[in-house]
Amino acid sequence: MRRVGAGLLVLGTGALLSGSAVERLTPGNGARPTASTSPQPAATILVDYPEEGSVFPPDIASPTFLWRDGSAATSWQVEVTFADGGAPVRAKTLGPRMRVGAIDPRAVGPTNELPKLTPEQAAARTWKPDGPTWETIKQRSAGAVATVTIDGFAGAGAPSPVSHGQVAIRTSTDPVAAPIFYRDVPLMPSAGEKGVISPLATAKVPLIAWRLRNVAETRSRLLLTGMHTCANCHSFSRDGKTLGMDLDGPKNDKGLYALASVQPRTTIRNKDVVAWSSFRSKLGNQLRVGFMSQVSPDGRYVVTTIKPRDTGAETSAPALPLSKRQLLPLYYVANFPDYRFLQVFYPIGGILVWYDRTTGQLQPLPGADDPRYVQANATWSPDGSYLVFARAEAKEPIPGRPIATHANDPNEIPVRYDLYRIPFNGGAGGRAEPIRGASQNGMSNSFSKISPDGRWIVYVQARNGLLMRPDSQLHIVPAEGGEARRMRCNTSRMNSWHSFSPNGRWLVFSSKSRSPYTQMFLTHIDDDGSDSPAILIEDSTAANRAVNIPEFVNVPPDGLLKIDAPAAEFYRLFNRAAALSEKGQYAAAIPEWQRALALNPDDDRAQTSLGAALASTGRPGDAIAHFEKAVAVNPDYDDAQSGLGAALMASGRVAEAIPQYEKALELNPENTEALANLGAALARTGRLNEAIVRLERAVALDPEYLGARANLGGALLQKGEAGQAIPHLEKAVALQPRSPELQTSLGLALLERDRADEAIACFRKAVAIAPGNLAARESLASALHHAQGRTVEALIQWRLLLRAEPNHLPALTQAAWALATSPSAAVRNGTEALALAGRAVSLSGGREPSILDAQAAAYAEVGRFAEAVRTAERALALAREQGNASLAVELDGRLALYRSRAPFREKR
Repeated sequence: MRRVGAGLLVLGTGALLSGSAVERLTPGNGARPTASTSPQPAATILVDYPEEGSVFPPDIASPTFLWRDGSAATSWQVEVTFADGGAPVRAKTLGPRMRVGAIDPRAVGPTNELPKLTPEQAAARTWKPDGPTWETIKQRSAGAVATVTIDGFAGAGAPSPVSHGQVAIRTSTDPVAAPIFYRDVPLMPSAGEKGVISPLATAKVPLIAWRLRNVAETRSRLLLTGMHTCANCHSFSRDGKTLGMDLDGPKNDKGLYALASVQPRTTIRNKDVVAWSSFRSKLGNQLRVGFMSQVSPDGRYVVTTIKPRDTGAETSAPALPLSKRQLLPLYYVANFPDYRFLQVFYPIGGILVWYDRTTGQLQPLPGADDPRYVQANATWSPDGSYLVFARAEAKEPIPGRPIATHANDPNEIPVRYDLYRIPFNGGAGGRAEPIRGASQNGMSNSFSKISPDGRWIVYVQARNGLLMRPDSQLHIVPAEGGEARRMRCNTSRMNSWHSFSPNGRWLVFSSKSRSPYTQMFLTHIDDDGSDSPAILIEDSTAANRAVNIPEFVNVPPDGLLKIDAPAAEFYRLFNRAAALSEKGQYAAAIPEWQRALALNPDDDRAQTSLGAALASTGRPGDAIAHFEKAVAVNPDYDDAQSGLGAALMASGRVAEAIPQYEKALELNPENTEALANLGAALARTGRLNEAIVRLERAVALDPEYLGARANLGGALLQKGEAGQAIPHLEKAVALQPRSPELQTSLGLALLERDRADEAIACFRKAVAIAPGNLAARESLASALHHAQGRTVEALIQWRLLLRAEPNHLPALTQAAWALATSPSAAVRNGTEALALAGRAVSLSGGREPSILDAQAAAYAEVGRFAEAVRTAERALALAREQGNASLAVELDGRLALYRSRAPFREKR
């Protein structure tokens, strides 16, 4: 007889022919010909399923028996005999061929194949007892062996069988007594941009479903589907009252966790979702991802894995050496186009942390928080007093290492986990001890599950990595450690995702032994930890979809009928709005953010994003309220604090902006945007030295960050250190060459260093990019006139500027001065100069000495020397009053000229 691992299993319903192909026989309805009446020895029938010694639950629906018969038999008689010595149960069947089950057409694509029968499966014959027959078999084999004998007959009325086979099975007295919650997924790897493979295209994510299966029934119950976000590892409290689920949030944020109360109609609302990222200020500014989170037996705590901080300062572990003071990656991930094993995914860094639902705090677990190791995949003991987790030395990707192309590729990062046990101790942790038999055995040991009576640990063993490996095998070891045994239930390919039934007698697990599309199996575990051959849970999903993460739930059959996830609709709207914002389409993003916030007004990220969109469309005043709401919801959200600072600054409230930036940096010292903006705010208030320190820090953190480069260059230029400013402004221009403001700033710095030709080239670029940018045109005109004496060209620029803005004071003043004082008679125009200067004086209120200086020169140019003298005297008095000594000296000299009735001429 062949083990279940040989690859034979019904892939769906419909394995039987219709009509009279199956006939149920009672003990008095026909006699069973025996092999002793046959003149020739009967050929051997190979019974492929169930396997010899299989144990069925008393509450499981009828299975499909499979056998192969190489004889000329065309019909078969099945006889079941029992230890009680009573009459056997008999049935006749035409032995329909095995068939592939129902297909979900939505899960068919170019990257997968429809399931196909193997040659052994195609040769298999089937028999599925009807309901009453199966109930009789189970009752009479409860706790005792039943022998199933199959005899083949060549033609109707044949007196003797031509083939013969049998298998012994029994029914346990232990019911399963709990439904199984599992995820039902299509296997459709997708090539995205630049050929990057993802396990499932975003558009196909709504095809993922979550189902509940009572093994006594022939079909599962659909609980949840159609979500536009992916939910992953889940767990239930021991009493079945709390559901926890890792959830992908907006923008692929894998740092969310749902904690919902289990009801017949369970709802996952926004308030039921915990964002691990909200704890960044305490546990590291890169905190975003939780991994394989597990709810405690009493439902109060959650244990998960996060990235370690770079220094280890927030943990009980020693700091990392300087060479390691980087945020270690959390996962090794490789995605493949082969749908059969489309992903390798396991942690290579991380510490254990625990979340307390009563206090809302997330804290490291001392003894499992050492950043030198990866500590992950923790599970609770039945009483919550200790945890078992997988630990290995933390690894970093090796630069230049070839990317793995398939599961168990030698190019995978090698990680072999050992199982460790650690006391929880109310969150205080303790000393982690390796579990003898499940550690230091040359293999990778992971995904431990502790039996409800606390006696046994069942875990997955493989050559490398975690859990879903082609070679993964289930092993069992005493909970206190000891000799580990490979379990009898293992199939030939991938055994993992196991879960104990609440009574501890049954283990459900997933396997790919019968099809690339993963299926669920059961095994019975007795008092001694001995298990039975695998039993298929038939028809759990379509034949071209996979079952994974099966978990028993301690609820009655009607205790979980439906799951609603309105939180997921919020994430869908969030993603739509975020996509528009990322494209710079802020006006279109604003109503999308508003729709999302109508579902969840307390989401700090959405409020912050709406604020940013409003500020980006020139509405910083409107943005302030949304940033303030985000800060009120989550005072520890550094992006919200920084965004509020930016909106205040854009509204002219610079002094109020500074403390917001400082708060953001207190929360996250590496927030480069906050550093850059704080530097700009400090510079605007004249605190240049403080500004430059912040901006240099921002540049050091991110040399490619435009805001840091631009603001640092601007602050250095403002301080008079144009030489130091130039390389930063050049870098900023390289990052954004189409910015007229950056081109202008670089031009001003170059001009300060007497690099007039380069400066004028920058100003010309700025004007070409944005002809309406008055600052760029003014700078160009000024440089042409003052640096190179090209007054005619300068006047062209000033006149263009004044055509666009007639009251532009600097242009009025400089053009008037040039027209009045140019050494070239062809350029001078005293009448125009006087008109421009008069307008400038009127606009300035007559209190600007430099403007009065230009007006005096214009009066002199048209021969009105008395007025030139009076105007120059007023300018001189104001210059002295305002402490402008250098202008006062110049005005004193020009007064002498005007008094002698001579105009002033610039020298070239």
